[in-house]
Amino acid sequence: MPITIVNSIASWFLKKRFHQIELFLKYPNEVQNEILLELLDMAKDTQIGKEYDFASIKNYRTFAERIPIKNYDGWQDVIERSMKGETNLFWPTPIKWFAKSSGTTRAKSKFIPVSEESLEDCHYAASKDLLCMYLNNNEDSQLFTGKSLRLGGSKELYRENGTVFGDLSAILIDNMPFWAEFSSTPSNKVSLMSDWENKMQAIVNETMNENVTSLAGVPSWMLVLLNNVLETTGKQNLHDVWPNLEVYFHGGVSFTPYKDQYKKILPKKDFRYYEIYNASEGFFAIQDQNNSNELLLMLDYGIFYEFIPMDIYATEAEKAIPLSEVKLHQNYAVIITTNAGLWRYKIGDTVKFTSLSPYRIKISGRTKHFINVFGEELIIENAEEALRKVCKKTKAEIVDYTAAPIFMEGKEKGGHEWMIEFKTPPKDIHYFNELFDNALKALNSDYEAKRYNNITLNKPKINIARKNLFYDWLKANNKLGGQHKVPRLSNTRLYLDDLIRLNS
Repeated sequence: MPITIVNSIASWFLKKRFHQIELFLKYPNEVQNEILLELLDMAKDTQIGKEYDFASIKNYRTFAERIPIKNYDGWQDVIERSMKGETNLFWPTPIKWFAKSSGTTRAKSKFIPVSEESLEDCHYAASKDLLCMYLNNNEDSQLFTGKSLRLGGSKELYRENGTVFGDLSAILIDNMPFWAEFSSTPSNKVSLMSDWENKMQAIVNETMNENVTSLAGVPSWMLVLLNNVLETTGKQNLHDVWPNLEVYFHGGVSFTPYKDQYKKILPKKDFRYYEIYNASEGFFAIQDQNNSNELLLMLDYGIFYEFIPMDIYATEAEKAIPLSEVKLHQNYAVIITTNAGLWRYKIGDTVKFTSLSPYRIKISGRTKHFINVFGEELIIENAEEALRKVCKKTKAEIVDYTAAPIFMEGKEKGGHEWMIEFKTPPKDIHYFNELFDNALKALNSDYEAKRYNNITLNKPKINIARKNLFYDWLKANNKLGGQHKVPRLSNTRLYLDDLIRLNS
């Protein structure tokens, strides 16, 4: 299709969609309240709708009082029934797809329901909005002159009892209209390959001679792919491979540890990065401004949002609040009610609001991925900002990392032990550790207090990982590719001790 026609269609859609976006920007809380009432009305005749008498719920207060907040373990039994073919349990339309995600205490894997409504009105709608916002901010874009290199999950789709389950990215690719494949690379056949290592080389072979104008995928795995492209082609940077490459749409894990490495292989100053916040459960927020690290919360995708302040999370005082009551710069756990039948569901992410008009957020971490054994409340946001600063000062580059507590034993004080795999190691690891410790103190007053004169915490202990340690660990645990990621911070030593054994 000629680029002029594509741009005309995109321009028409952009103008039409922006009127809708302006509505929720102007009346965000009204839009959210309307979505809640629509979801309740839609599901009133389901099993859960009858159990909690959705038909009589007319406002948020009643909704919050009547329906309990649950994590995946609380939903697992009814989801498994749905996967076996039972219908009208938690959503009125048939649930044909389930997105396979990382596990919980009860299950090796989670299976997140994906309805026709969530597929069309959330996931695909968000992809269109992302392009709209990017094109609106970059009128000189030549995005549609070439193809988007997408890097999805490595799992095949499995079919049982009339339902389909697999990586969300595989479900999205499998349901895309046929014409969408013409604007993407690699082909669907290669994208859905199950063997990750063979798939990587197949992607390189299929894409290196294409006119790639954009990239889309998880930063950690995309970096592996792009380095393979450079190794195969013998080029110094990706602009020599794809001269028209102009933007990378990324999400899934924090971009902070990888940013400097991307700048080395994508050195053009006008190259753009756009972050998205999506998960198996839905698509939540989009970067709507160039050169920004804030994400616009999307309020009309059929998702109703609630938030639990992290200072009362998992305590007897735990209570969710609606969007209208959030405050700036506080750390919140995200609770969602969705058009796939998840009701007051803990997704496990934490966010901070950077703006209330419009509602913009930053992802601050995970509800389970933090260290607070000694009252230090160290979150991923602190760790990654500290590592970024220290790497910049020491000219080091990090591939992956994880950390866990050193528990007190006898008269020995506690501490934090880190496993860090460097692409470019610092010249002096002791100096690196000193800078890192000081950076954490500057970013986190609770950590600083516990480190004061070594009252509670000793200085961090850093282990240098051998090359490919984290890759080998993920491979051994069948977690290569897709949305799989290394757990960054943990209150237990489960992951770290496993990595230490593998590193020896």
